[in-house]
Amino acid sequence: MSLRIVPALLILVASPALAEMAEPMQLPVEHAMETRLVYPESARVEQVDDYHGVKVSDPYRWMEDVDSEKTRAWVTAQNHVTSAYLAAIPEREPIRARLTELWNYERYGVPAQHGGRYFFTRNDGLQNQNVLYRVDSLNGEAKVVLDPNLLSQDGTVALSGTGLSEDGKLLAYALSSGGSDWQEWHVREVETGRDLPDVLKWVKFSNAAWTHDNKGFFYSRYDEPREGRQLEDANFNQKLYYHRLGTPQSADELVYQRPDRKELGFAASVTEDGRYLIIHAWRGTETDNGIFYKDLQTSGSKVVELLGRFDAAYEFIENDGPVFWFKTDLSAPRGRVIAVDVRHPERERWRELIPQAAETLQGVSCLHDTLVALYLKDAHAEVRRFDLKGKFLHELELPGLGAVDGFTGRRKDRETFYSFASYTSPGTIYRYDLETGKSSVFRRPEIRGFDPGQYETKQVFYPSKDGTRIPMFLTYKKGLKLDGSNPTYLYGYGGFNVALTPAFSLSHVVWMERGGIYAVANLRGGSEYGEDWHQAGIKLRKQNVFDDFIAAGEWLVANGYTSRQKLAIAGYSNGGLLTAASMVQRPDLYGAVIVGVGVLDMLRFHKFTIGWGWTSDYGSPDDPKEFKALYAYSPYHNLRPGTAYPPTLITTADHDDRVVPAHSFKFAAALQKANDGSNPTLIRIETRAGHGGGKPVSKKIEEAADELSFLFHALGRKPAPAGEGAQRTAGE
Repeated sequence: MSLRIVPALLILVASPALAEMAEPMQLPVEHAMETRLVYPESARVEQVDDYHGVKVSDPYRWMEDVDSEKTRAWVTAQNHVTSAYLAAIPEREPIRARLTELWNYERYGVPAQHGGRYFFTRNDGLQNQNVLYRVDSLNGEAKVVLDPNLLSQDGTVALSGTGLSEDGKLLAYALSSGGSDWQEWHVREVETGRDLPDVLKWVKFSNAAWTHDNKGFFYSRYDEPREGRQLEDANFNQKLYYHRLGTPQSADELVYQRPDRKELGFAASVTEDGRYLIIHAWRGTETDNGIFYKDLQTSGSKVVELLGRFDAAYEFIENDGPVFWFKTDLSAPRGRVIAVDVRHPERERWRELIPQAAETLQGVSCLHDTLVALYLKDAHAEVRRFDLKGKFLHELELPGLGAVDGFTGRRKDRETFYSFASYTSPGTIYRYDLETGKSSVFRRPEIRGFDPGQYETKQVFYPSKDGTRIPMFLTYKKGLKLDGSNPTYLYGYGGFNVALTPAFSLSHVVWMERGGIYAVANLRGGSEYGEDWHQAGIKLRKQNVFDDFIAAGEWLVANGYTSRQKLAIAGYSNGGLLTAASMVQRPDLYGAVIVGVGVLDMLRFHKFTIGWGWTSDYGSPDDPKEFKALYAYSPYHNLRPGTAYPPTLITTADHDDRVVPAHSFKFAAALQKANDGSNPTLIRIETRAGHGGGKPVSKKIEEAADELSFLFHALGRKPAPAGEGAQRTAGE
C-alpha cells in the first residue's frame, strides 16, 4: 500500500465596440491571414509594483478579477474572435470527425479487489465520464456502481475520488463540478446503489481512508472560503478529520491540524492490519514530506510525528506489526527501501531493504509477501520483485518500451493487475499471477481503423546548452524521410518531479496519421533520473529546463526531422510556462505554439489558490535572488514590443482554480499588443471546465480538434525548405 501525493452562470454579451472589433474574423481564413487580425481592446491600467527596488508594470491587473463585467466581456469577445478563426480552417472538421471516430473505443481502468469483488472503470467509447463497475468474479457480469454521466447533461460533473471500505460494501466518492479542484464527498451502498445522507463539503486534495469497522473514514478539508472567492483565494490550513457515518459534517472529529504551519496538508491511509492511521504530511509541491501515525487500537492515542524533519521524500509501503517500510530518497536520490521500527525509531537503527539502483525507483507495493518495485530506466518502465528481506527475485517481462500503472493490492494477495501503454498502443490491462510470475491479458482495447504496426518509437539523446545529455522519444510513421519537411509536435513539462513516460494519445495519433512527428523531451526538473534531475531544473536553475527544450527543437531541425517553419511546441500547466518562456526567448525557432493553462505571471502566481505551494519549484518573488531569476524568464514580463512572434494559441478555462485563468488572460493581452506581424495570437477560453481533471470526452475532442487544426494550418502557411540529407530516413 504505497500512498503517493501528487499534491459562469451568466456570460455577458460583449459591448458593441468589442463585438465590432471581432467582425473582421468573418472573412475566410485565407483572406484574414493576408491582413493583421484586429483583436478586442485590452485596456491598460497604471499599475506598478516595487519588487526589491525594481519597478514592475502590470497593466492588465484588472483581469485578475475574472468575474467582473469588464473581464467577462473581454472573454466573450476573445472567444468570438478565436471561434470564428478556428471554424474557418478547412482542416478542422475532418480532424474533429477523425478524432470522434478514433475515440469511440472501449477502454478500462486497472481493477482493484475489495471484499472479494473487483472494481474497475470502463468507458464504452464516447461517454463523457468513465463509469465505475463491479464484478463478483473476473468472468462475472459487470454491474454499475456509479455512473457520473447521469449527474449532468453536459458531462461536467466528474467522479474525482473514491474510497472503498475494507469489505467492499461501502463506497465514499467525490464529485467535482466544472473542472474545479473542490470536491463534495458522498457515501453509497455498493450492493443497492443507494446513497446515504452523508455529504462532506469544502474538500480539496484529499482521499478517503476507512476504518476497518466500516463506521467512518478519514479525510482532509479546508475552511469554507469567502463567498465569491472560492476559485481564487489561497488555500491554507488543511485539517484532517474523521467522519462517522450518519452524523453531520459539523460533528466530524478533528484528528490533526497544524495552525503553526499553515502550509501543511495531510493525506490519510489505514494500514492493512487496521492498526495504524498513517498521515502523509505535505507542503505544497515539495518532494520532502513528513510521516506521522496514530494507534487506532489504543483509545485516546496521540499522533506521533515519526518522520518530522521534512528532510527527504518518504512513501509508506506496508507494515509488519510495528515495523514500517518506506520508499525514500534520503541519501539515495534515485530511491531505496528502508524499514523503521516505531518502538525504536532512532535513525541509527533503520534498516535498508532495497538499496539505490542505477535506475530511478518510482513506487513499491507489498503483494504476496514480496515487494514489487517500479523503476524508470531512461524514462521507460521496468518492474522487479524482491522478497521481504530485499533479495532480488526476478524482473517482469514487459511488452516493450512503455509505462506501467497498477500493482495495487494486499500483502497476501495471489494476483494483481497492471496496465501497459506506449506511444503507439493504448493501455492494455494485464492480470499478474503473483505465484507463477506470469502475466495474461485481462482487457485489450481495440481501436477501429488504427494500425499501430504502421508506427515506430525511437529514443534519442541530445546535448543541452551546458552539455547535459537529455533523452527524447520520437514517434512517427515508418519510413519517415529526414528531409526537414515533417510537421513536428514537440511536447515537454520539466518540473515538479514529474516524469514524462510513454503514453497513448488519440490526438497524437491524428497528428501522426497526417505525417507528423510526435516528440517528447525528458527535461530536467522531472523525476526521470531521480531527485538530482529534479533539483537541476528548479528555482535559480529553472533556466536549464528552457535550455533543454530549446536544444530539443534545435536538434530536431539540425538532424533533418523538421524545419523551424514546421516545428510546433505544446505544453500544459507548468508545460504552458515552458512553451511560453521558450517562445519568448526564441521566437525565431518555432512555427506554432500552444500555451495550455500556463503559469505565466511569475511574480504573482503564489497569491492564488494553491499557487503558494509551487514556490518549492519556482522560488518566491518575495526572495530577492529568486525574484531576479523569476523576473528574467516570466513570460508575461519578457514580451518585447515589435517582435514577430509565431502563431500562438493560448488555452485556459473559466473555472480553473489550479492555475487561475488570469495568467492566460494577461499574457494573451500582452502578446497581442507586443506581436509585430500577421501571425495570429488567439486565446481559447473554455467554459464549465477547469485545469483538465474530469474534463468530459466531448470537450476533449473539441479542444483537440481546435489545437490540431490550428497547428496544421499554421505550419502549412509557409513552404519548408529542403534540408541537408534530404533522402535520409529516420532509421539511418
